[in-house]
Amino acid sequence: MSDQAPEIATARIERALARIEAASATALRRHADLAHRHTALRAQIGDAIAQIDSLIAAETGAD
Repeated sequence: MSDQAPEIATARIERALARIEAASATALRRHADLAHRHTALRAQIGDAIAQIDSLIAAETGAD
């Protein structure tokens, strides 16, 4: 069995690397999704601020 130890160890390392690569790919996808959501949220906040500014300007001009 000791003559198979290097092959067994190599196989375990390869499986571990595959799990690490899969986790990394998942993390990259999640990061990209969060970045996209962040950009969309910033745009929505910008639109909301512009609407509030318009309301304030309209109220200020009406006085």
